[in-house]
Amino acid sequence: LVLYIVDPWKGKETQLKQFSNPKEALSYRGYPLFKVPDPFGCHSSWVDHYWEDFGNYLKDFAVDVKIVTTEELYKKNEKMKDFVKKVIEKKELVRRVINKYRGRKPYPKGWIPFEPICEKCGRIDTTEATSVDLKSYRVKYTCLNCGYSGETSMENGKLMWRLEWVGIWYSLEVCFEPFGKDHAMPGGSRDSCVDLALNVFKLKPPVGLAYEWVGYSVRGRDIGDMGSSDFIGFTPKDWLEVAEPEVLRYLYLFSDPMKRVVLSLEQIPSYTEKFDRAERIFYELEETKPNEDKERIVKSYKLALLSDPPKSPPFQLSYYHAVALCQVIPEERDLLEEALKRLKATGILKKEKLDEYSLRRIKSRLERARRWVKKYAPSVYRIKPSEELSTEALRAVNVEVVPLLEALLENLKRAEWNENEIKKSMMAVPKKSKSEEKKFFKALYLIFFAKDRGPRIAFYLAMLDKKWVLDRLSEALKELKAHSYS
Repeated sequence: LVLYIVDPWKGKETQLKQFSNPKEALSYRGYPLFKVPDPFGCHSSWVDHYWEDFGNYLKDFAVDVKIVTTEELYKKNEKMKDFVKKVIEKKELVRRVINKYRGRKPYPKGWIPFEPICEKCGRIDTTEATSVDLKSYRVKYTCLNCGYSGETSMENGKLMWRLEWVGIWYSLEVCFEPFGKDHAMPGGSRDSCVDLALNVFKLKPPVGLAYEWVGYSVRGRDIGDMGSSDFIGFTPKDWLEVAEPEVLRYLYLFSDPMKRVVLSLEQIPSYTEKFDRAERIFYELEETKPNEDKERIVKSYKLALLSDPPKSPPFQLSYYHAVALCQVIPEERDLLEEALKRLKATGILKKEKLDEYSLRRIKSRLERARRWVKKYAPSVYRIKPSEELSTEALRAVNVEVVPLLEALLENLKRAEWNENEIKKSMMAVPKKSKSEEKKFFKALYLIFFAKDRGPRIAFYLAMLDKKWVLDRLSEALKELKAHSYS
């Protein structure tokens, strides 16, 4: 993985706002990224600060990732230095090839495609190389920003971007490379680099794979394509706080590379359900639909894992169930221990003893779901049993559903305490119309959660103590009859 840290810092408005004094930060425009200071003063540079939430977590998403910075390539990589020399030696041929793609702004004869860092003002985007001595590996230049003319080692600078791209292929022996759709246009940037590689440097370019950009959504609104310079998107750290890395890998692997995907941390439960379903299909616990590509689902699932899948199917705790459990279990109690008790009591967990792999997964999902509820969950999922019966909530209950609630109470008294039986008890209550059914379920949410709607209520009730549920419903009926709320 290459980090382009010698590129000039653009100083966009979103970037400037990171500093306590944005006007002062304007002076860093054009600096190589590695020379821009950390706006918060906790790291040695801008790069180190913003890389922390990426670099420290890559191991969870990929195996044996080697990080290489362009600063290292120019200063320490002998193959890159060799390539820089080749560029200077062939600069006229390089110029002619690049000018085919430059349109109305061709480079003039004598152009040197190298950008030194000005030793006086620190900028890299305003320097012009005037001459090069390959024996000493030094370059003379003039800075158009501060007017300084000087000489520096060619380790202190970079090739123009097209040549740098080819130089990375050459120095790192790249054989496969995905790239954004903006580079994939016919006659565009990648075509120009392929032209340079084949016709100037006699280098076989890597196999390429173009991909669409990934959008980011917040509160249901697509706010644009993810981009680090605009601070749109999430970091690997953000994802790992609320979901397993395999889930994100699966989403990318299964999706068509040239189809735009819009991701939102608010939708983590639905993404996780897709991964879990792929796992069930892999273990042949669930059938695919007639229009689905089973081979693609299974292959994407296998590739999403960083290690071999278990030989037998592990226990799956639905993310939606984890969301419910982490809210009905008091924080002072052991989350895993209490969750296992409730899962067994409701019949969701039938095995007496789980393997270590399944236990780790359950614990991980519960902890991630708890963080998700606190940080990203839409209000409909932030649903905890109200400690006391809410008088205000009761006022919103339509008195017409009292007979339905009475029937439900009798059904629940006889029911075995699990989600399926509770659901049957609810469906067995006769309702005259869809409107009455809607009022019935609204009343249940108000009585138990002081909200007028929420996720599937049967599972939430199954996670609660049966006596507590019956007592709360009895109390609500008593109040509704006594005060005739409507």
